Formats: sequence, structure tokens, C-alpha cells
Amino acid sequence: MMRYKFEEKEKINIKESDEGLVLVHDSFNPTHIFECGQCFNFYIEEDGSYTAVHLGKIINILEREDDILIRNISLDEFYDIFYDYFDLGTDYRKIKAKLSENEILKTATDYGYGIRILNQELFETVISFIISANNGISRIKKSIRIISERYGEYIGKYMGREYYSFPRPEVLAKVDPLELREYARVGFRDVRIVEASKMVSDGFLDFKEDQKLETRQLKEKLMQMPGIGPKVADCVLLFTYHRRETFPVDVWIKRVMETLFIGHDVPKKQVDNYARDYFGDLAGYAQQYLFYYGREEKIGK
Repeated sequence: MMRYKFEEKEKINIKESDEGLVLVHDSFNPTHIFECGQCFNFYIEEDGSYTAVHLGKIINILEREDDILIRNISLDEFYDIFYDYFDLGTDYRKIKAKLSENEILKTATDYGYGIRILNQELFETVISFIISANNGISRIKKSIRIISERYGEYIGKYMGREYYSFPRPEVLAKVDPLELREYARVGFRDVRIVEASKMVSDGFLDFKEDQKLETRQLKEKLMQMPGIGPKVADCVLLFTYHRRETFPVDVWIKRVMETLFIGHDVPKKQVDNYARDYFGDLAGYAQQYLFYYGREEKIGK
């Protein structure tokens, strides 16, 4: 894991308190971040807060009237791990201002003003989105939780729940696919998960080297893996490789684009091409705002 010193990060309005860390930020809302379809390894607590695991750390985030309360991590851990996870080095105000030149996107960015695109761990993201294919969010979350509990390493306990890391690729590569199907309820994805894990364990993906590839080349490479088609590849590109020009197209975003922009039913590939041409380098941000707005408001359903 790459580590940073505080001075290498742009300072944000965060301070320590007796309750935890207190963050004041106008483009940070945990509900928007965790409910916009980009990740699945989190819990919603009784107090409305969100508990998530990243790089072996358990973080809890509670939106309050005037600030965000962040619990269970130190200020050092926040800057070292979660500053980049929450993409806090990116000015979302400028991105929203640019997107808001379009009236439809202004509505969407106002609706999901607190969305931030997470910079997620590569292997967990690959497997999570292989599981996501033709699957519901509640089932995806349950499968990931079971896989972590059975094959990951124990991290600790928080708010009465035990947490485990997502398993390493060399561990998941040795699991019997039938066992995955039986316990994690991953269905036809069982063999694909194990085979993809073997490829990652054998070094097929190398984050540092992969970043040298053009987005098109990297997408083609990802699609050589079992269970990874165009949409899953785009999700991995957007949420792990930081390729913000990518525009994952699923059923929801297809409906939203057809309803709000295109005006009629078109193939998924045409939606993808339209979005990339229309939104350019900001396509990934537009996708997240439109996905959250469209799904929550049931646009096109």
C-alpha cells in the first residue's frame, strides 16, 4: 500500500473530537456515496450511519446537520488511507459546475451533491462486479459478506458486528466453485470467480503497469478475464483504475439516458458511445450522478 505524509495531501476541514473525526465538506454525503451503485461492502447502522471496510480498516460515517462524524479511525489513518479512498484530492465543486451547464445534469448533481467516486482496491472490485452481473444489490452485498467471512482475515468488531477483510486472490483461487455456489449463493458466477482469482493471483493484472495502457487497451485486457464483459470492465476502470472518462451502462443508466437524453430505445453500445461523446472526460462523474438520480427517482421505469 502506498503511504503518504500529511504535507503531501491537500488539507481539508477535518478535526479530532471526543466523538471521532469531524469533517465539514459541501461535496460529501455518505448516503450518496454508498448508495450510488459503486460499492457493496458496507452496512447501514441503526443510527443511519454507514460502516465500511477498506484496506483492513473499519470506518463508520454519520451525516449530521452541519458536519460528518467519522468514527473508529484516527486522523493519521484517515489521511493515510481514506483521503484517497474518498477521492478528496479532487475538487467536485468544479466538476459539478461544469456538468451543471446542462440543465438535466444540474438537476442530477443537485440531487446527488455528495457523491464521490471511490478509489477502490483492485481485486475486491473485480470480484464484486463479476458477482454484480444480472444480480440485485442486496444479494451482491450478502455474497461479498459471506465470501469475506469464510475466506478473509478477521479484522475486528464494531457496533456488535464482526468484520473480515476481502480474501486475497491466492486464497479465493483455491476455493471449490461448488462451495462458493452453495454458501455464497453466487450461482453461475462460481467458476468465473475462481478462474478470475487465479488470473489475478498469477499476476495477470498489475495496477502500476496497467496504468500505462490506454483506456481502450486496458478495457480489452480486462475483458479477457472470465465474467468480465463491457459493463463490468467499465466499472473496474472507473472505480479502481481512476479512468473517469468511462461510462458503465446497466439497465438503469440505459433507461435514464434514453428517457432524458436520447429520446428512444437504443442498444447499450449506442448509449455508451453517446455518453462518451456528450460528456467527454467527465463521463464517469456524469454516470454516477445520473445513475443515483435515475434509480432513486425511478426515471424511465
